[in-house]
Amino acid sequence: MGEFADKFETKPLFYQRAYLGSLLQNYVKSGNLEKYYQTLTDFHFLMAKIQHPEFGVQALIDDFNFVDDSEALSNPEYNPEKAKALDLIQRVLWMSADILKRDKTQLAGQFLGRLLHFNIPAIQAMLEVAKQRKAAPWLRPVTPCLTPPRRGLLRTLKDHSDSVNAVAVTTDGKRAISGSLDSTIKVWDLTTGDELFTLEGHSDSVNAVAVTTDGKRAISGSSDKTLKVWDLNTGDELFTLEGHSHWVNSVAVTADGKWVISGSSDQILKVWDLNTGKEQFILQGHSDLVYTLAITADGKRAISGSNDNTLKVWDLSTGKQQFTLKGHSDSVNAVVVTADGKRAISGSLDSTIKVWDLSTGKQQFTPKGHSDSVNAVAVTADGKRAISSSWDKTLKVWDLTTRKELFTLKGHSNLVTAGAVSHDGNWVIFGSDDTLKVWDLTTRKELFTLEGHLRSVNAVAVTADGKRAISGSSDKIIKVWDLTTRKELFTLKGHSNWVTAVAITADGRAISGSWDNTIKVWDLTTRKELFTLQCHSDLVTAVAVTHDGKRVIFGSDDTLKVWDLTTGKFMASFTAESPIASCAIAPDGVTIVAGDASGRVYFLRLEGVEELT
Repeated sequence: MGEFADKFETKPLFYQRAYLGSLLQNYVKSGNLEKYYQTLTDFHFLMAKIQHPEFGVQALIDDFNFVDDSEALSNPEYNPEKAKALDLIQRVLWMSADILKRDKTQLAGQFLGRLLHFNIPAIQAMLEVAKQRKAAPWLRPVTPCLTPPRRGLLRTLKDHSDSVNAVAVTTDGKRAISGSLDSTIKVWDLTTGDELFTLEGHSDSVNAVAVTTDGKRAISGSSDKTLKVWDLNTGDELFTLEGHSHWVNSVAVTADGKWVISGSSDQILKVWDLNTGKEQFILQGHSDLVYTLAITADGKRAISGSNDNTLKVWDLSTGKQQFTLKGHSDSVNAVVVTADGKRAISGSLDSTIKVWDLSTGKQQFTPKGHSDSVNAVAVTADGKRAISSSWDKTLKVWDLTTRKELFTLKGHSNLVTAGAVSHDGNWVIFGSDDTLKVWDLTTRKELFTLEGHLRSVNAVAVTADGKRAISGSSDKIIKVWDLTTRKELFTLKGHSNWVTAVAITADGRAISGSWDNTIKVWDLTTRKELFTLQCHSDLVTAVAVTHDGKRVIFGSDDTLKVWDLTTGKFMASFTAESPIASCAIAPDGVTIVAGDASGRVYFLRLEGVEELT
């Protein structure tokens, strides 16, 4: 494989395709385990497979499954240290799959950011090769600044344009359905991480989704007061259920797929025939809006949670209320039932979850640990573990037998709002902000005040001589201040949304970043705008400029980008773990330090720039 990097790119496309597609299988068939290990730790091979138009990141992930360690133990070439290296590399590919699909050039950065601290020879040798990448300018992590493998997160599904409110998973664990504040439902392939299709039809936020046991239909509830039934094979809307007089907040479907139940802000639950689309009967009793509901596996009872701080258990054969579960001191946001129908677990705005006995209607115990509202709960199929998500940005996994917290999953940069657990109990999928994350459960003195802006000041920079300051505000303007007289000198106007970041070049130019998705460059002598960089599809949150004034680095969403201020052209990018909150440049002009919303710090080096080498 030493000649791979030199010779492979000169080969015809059909040769490349055959080589990348069959090489590893041939090694496995011939029992050449050493070559298998060597190939999958060769950075050039990994890069070639990802970049080839007929393969990509998922095909590469699948390559690591040709050999099962338990089966390979009898092979004299079996090497546990190299097997561990392959496991780590595959996990990094899983975690970075969404990033690599958007930008394949970030493979080196993802490996370095996640694997630098693993002292395994095969890993370190691969990283040394990755460091030498010279194809184009790129940002090289110089510290292990990204979440390493074995911390639980499998992959991120990202394409909604607003908050994810609800998630459901098909029984076979192959697909996820998510509902969002952007009024759409998305269907995802959980094997590849690809979006299969988008279901559009609601005119307002989608608050709840459910899927039938056979995986053929999905039901969504919306703030437009309707439910919609969708065909998951074709992506077509089958019909709309109308009848609620307010938002539909929760949806559940019976195991036999015959009935769907909806809970609404109109304080009632409706039971619908899923075959005819007709309303069967109404469940009334709550004194405030219904937030959440669940159905027992046998389809005989429904449990609803409400803003009246209670849960109610209903007999679906008679439409009668069996009993009321009281104990929460605030709104009940989530409820789930164990597969045997014996217990319900509820989550509340009071920051607790409660476990209830559905035979007696009594509260069994209250596990405590969250510091803010619990918005979603899920339970494994065996009824042994519950998973709760909270506005404290964490997920907690609880042992329902010992009644203790097992561990906490951290990584979301915003409120965690919705989730589901796989049928085998090995992973969970939760939504937060505009993303979904999949987690593996088996692994774990004030000097003076300058006044003048009409709204909050989001960013400040000071000139090198210390005489002037520039401030950016939510009032959409930039102000230039004299720090000697403490007075406003002038105002720069041009942004159409909040100004969130400002920086100053050594030669007296100001650079501003805004939520209008632009960067503007200003001449502080003439007080004029020089030019605008239309370079992000997301809000600009941080800006820094090199000391020579030739390059600007800024953050938007979870990405850092480098632009050449002389030519106005894009140079390089790096994807972080969470939205970028700040960035700065070291005196050498090529080392970048950035911070994200989760408190993580990144040290990156701009590589591949001719004049720097």
